Amino acid sequence: MAKSADIGSKRLISLSPLAWVRWLTGDEQLDQADLLSGEFQWIGRANDALLKVHSPVHGTFLIPNEIQLRPDANAPYRMRAYAALSEEKYHLPTFPVLVNILPPPPGTPIVSQYHTQFMGVMAHQDFKVINLWEVDVSLVFAANLKPLLPFVPILDGGNNEHVVQKAVHQLRAEATLNELEPLLAFFATFVLQLDVVQQIMRWDMAVLRESPWYNEILREGLEQGLEQGLEQGLEQGLERGRRQGVLQSVQRLLRRRFGEIPQLLNDQLRYLSLDALQELLDEVIEAQSLDQVQKVIQQLNLSQTSELP
Repeated sequence: MAKSADIGSKRLISLSPLAWVRWLTGDEQLDQADLLSGEFQWIGRANDALLKVHSPVHGTFLIPNEIQLRPDANAPYRMRAYAALSEEKYHLPTFPVLVNILPPPPGTPIVSQYHTQFMGVMAHQDFKVINLWEVDVSLVFAANLKPLLPFVPILDGGNNEHVVQKAVHQLRAEATLNELEPLLAFFATFVLQLDVVQQIMRWDMAVLRESPWYNEILREGLEQGLEQGLEQGLEQGLERGRRQGVLQSVQRLLRRRFGEIPQLLNDQLRYLSLDALQELLDEVIEAQSLDQVQKVIQQLNLSQTSELP
C-alpha cells in the first residue's frame, strides 16, 4: 500500500520557502523565510500558508499566502480576514498573495482587492494575485522553484511531453520530492493523453488523493448536483443531486482524457447508481482507453442488475 503524504500548499512551500517568497514578491534581496502556518490555526484552510520574511530594505513582515484551484468570489473576504488576523497575532505588516492554479470560466473577473463602504465606514484590502497559467515554465527550472514543479504542465509553455519529463527528472533527483510525482501526473493529464502520462511517470492514486486540489476538482461536479437537490428540498432530491454531481465529474474526466463521449456510453452512465459512479470515478482516472472504461461500465451495470430483488 502506498504511503500517504501531505501534498497541500504547506508541504510544497516548505521545500524551498526562501525561493518561494522571492518569487511571490519579486524581491531577490529577501534573506530569510519561515513557515508559520503550524502556529496559526484561525483560518484553517488546507491551502493557506503564513510566512514570516525578512528583507534588508523592508525589515520583517508577513506573507499570508493562499493557493486556490480556481478564482473564487469569496477569496477577497478570506484574504482580508487572513491579513488582519495575521497582523493582530504577530504585530507585523503583511503582504498578502493569492495564487490561482487554473483559469476560471470565460468572463469571470479575477479581483485583487477587497473594498466595502457602509454608513460612512470604509474597509479596503489589496492583495497580489498570481495566475499560474500566466507563469513562464522556464522560470521554475531557472530559479529552482521546487514548490512549482508539480504545476509545470499547466504553466505557460509547460504543456508538452519534454517539459513534463524534465520536471519528473528533477522530482526523482531528490528523495524528498518523490511523493510529489502523483500530483505532477494529475496536472499533466490536463494537457497530455493519459497513456503518455503513465509512460513517463508513476501514477499513485493513494498519494494523489491526499492532494486537496484533487478533491476540490471532484467536488466541483458534486456541488452542482447538491445545489439542484437543495432546490428540490427533499431527501430524494438531495440523493439525486449527489448522483448528478458525480455523473458530471465522470463525464468531465472522460472528455478531458478521451475527447467527446459516445452517446451510447453516455446513456449507459445514466443507468449507474451513485455508488457505481463513485467507483467508476477512480477507474476513469486510471483507464488507458475508452474501451477499458466501457468494460468497467458494463461490469458495474451487470453488478447492479444482479443485486436487484
